[in-house]
Amino acid sequence: MNRLQALFLVLLIGFVALVWLGTGHTSTPAVVESIPEPVVADPAPSVRSSSSVVQPETQITQIQQQLMIPVAGVRPDQLTDTFSDSRAEGRTHDAIDIMAPAETPVLAAADGQIQKLWQSELGGISIYQLTADRKLIFYYAHLARYADGLTEGKQVRQGEVIAYVGDTGNAGTGNYHLHFSIAAVSDPKRYWEGTNINPYPLLRK
Repeated sequence: MNRLQALFLVLLIGFVALVWLGTGHTSTPAVVESIPEPVVADPAPSVRSSSSVVQPETQITQIQQQLMIPVAGVRPDQLTDTFSDSRAEGRTHDAIDIMAPAETPVLAAADGQIQKLWQSELGGISIYQLTADRKLIFYYAHLARYADGLTEGKQVRQGEVIAYVGDTGNAGTGNYHLHFSIAAVSDPKRYWEGTNINPYPLLRK
């Protein structure tokens, strides 16, 4: 074969290859089906001190048995559930407001110890009480004044007068009521921290 024939043969092979490719006879890579990323469930929200937690039924019963309405003369059917109500600055109430005339006696909701006497811009004159089993903190706020002789560390009995209904703090002038909250605490020394529990169903027993 001379050089001219060899060149012709190379050109012919190239032409055939181009025709072959042009007809779509190419090796097609296998299509890999995309696999969706696994859906990871959001983790359970952390329990915050201003969050209500559902307590076991036995614990609810125990709390109910040791509680009384902490305002003299107020009946269960006069209570209103304001636990989930919104408050300023995106806060949740996390308590109930028990309406009563000014100077109505505020009663210890259960046996326990006066943990802290406190005054603040929001709560006004207030009391933190630790229950006898050291598991719960009661917070009484917007008080007019404390009962005579009330001191931090004093042991009080259920139904004992510890203060009087008022409108101090941010209650609003003339809006006389007791702000009452319950919190389960792990460390009684940190009485301002805990898991809030709605008092309404517990006092409506």
